[in-house]
Amino acid sequence: MTNTDKGTLLIVDDVPINLGLLFTYLRDLGFSIRVAESGEDALEQIPYAKPDLILLDVMMPGIDGFETCHRLKANAETRDIPVIFMSALSETVDKVKGFKMGAVDYITKPVQQEEVLARITAHLTLRKQQQLLEKQKRQLQQQNSELEAFAHTVAYDLKNPLSAVSNLTDLIIDEFDNLSKSTLLKHLQMIELSSSKMFNIINSLLLLASTRSQKIQMSTLNMAQIVTGAQQHLAEVIKEYQSEIITPTTWPAAQGHAPWIEEIWMNYIINGLKYGGKPPRLELGATPDEKGYIRFWVRDNGPGITEEEQSHLFVPFTRIGQARIKGHGLGLSIVQRIVEKCGGQVGVESQIEQGSTFYFTLPIIDN
Repeated sequence: MTNTDKGTLLIVDDVPINLGLLFTYLRDLGFSIRVAESGEDALEQIPYAKPDLILLDVMMPGIDGFETCHRLKANAETRDIPVIFMSALSETVDKVKGFKMGAVDYITKPVQQEEVLARITAHLTLRKQQQLLEKQKRQLQQQNSELEAFAHTVAYDLKNPLSAVSNLTDLIIDEFDNLSKSTLLKHLQMIELSSSKMFNIINSLLLLASTRSQKIQMSTLNMAQIVTGAQQHLAEVIKEYQSEIITPTTWPAAQGHAPWIEEIWMNYIINGLKYGGKPPRLELGATPDEKGYIRFWVRDNGPGITEEEQSHLFVPFTRIGQARIKGHGLGLSIVQRIVEKCGGQVGVESQIEQGSTFYFTLPIIDN
């Protein structure tokens, strides 16, 4: 068992023999132990040690335990760390003062090792349960937010193409005998286009949902084949925009889930076509870093994106540039969900009038 299995404890006491006894006892039980001989020392260590629980002596020279606890609870970064006071003081008023300062428990000196262990174990368990509940709360809040946005997408983004299909179908039924072949064909082509838009929105919603729950098998990627496949799927769109797409002759090896990685390239390329120059010129590439990842990127020749727009790019169901381009706001949020599932990160670098570079990182293949 390693000394990080049970958690990290910070023991704060100005008496070396007390520190030594607790240090040895708790370390041998599997805890990772940090020690401080003053309140000042403890406050300096905590941002780096990040203890799961603090055993804090009350009577110390300089900053005493009460003041140390007060400062911890006043700091948003440390206020949630459980503090157990240790003191020879046994008066009720002193214990009440400790609890008012934010302590979770109080041990009277001389401490009994079994009592210390029981209280530490109880409060670490409570802390883990609290952290789990907080994590679940954040996840529920995110899911509720996405559910609201999902309802908005269904209500508004699907409404327009569905209305077009319904209206054109009614028109064809009512005027069938009077419609020329060319007019009928035009209406049918518009129905097909609207249907295609609805399918794309629905498929994007399904993909976004699957990235939350589906388990994937990471494997070595043939990035050249994946990028070629993405371009083939977008051949008509690329032709429509009369765009130029530049790709490297070779790609570095990375790990990922190939079908999802192709979705990333398709989203980034479509994004570059819509927001690039006129005509768009896209350069695709990859750059290994020193942290065991490869950054894959798409650089466009567009007008650039403001910092305000950049802050909302990867938020689900958020549109950018509404005055210029309309979309259902799913593409980049799907990219982020996929890349995070594969263990990487997404981002954008952009300056006004200098284009934008959208990137994602994937782990390098271990040799």
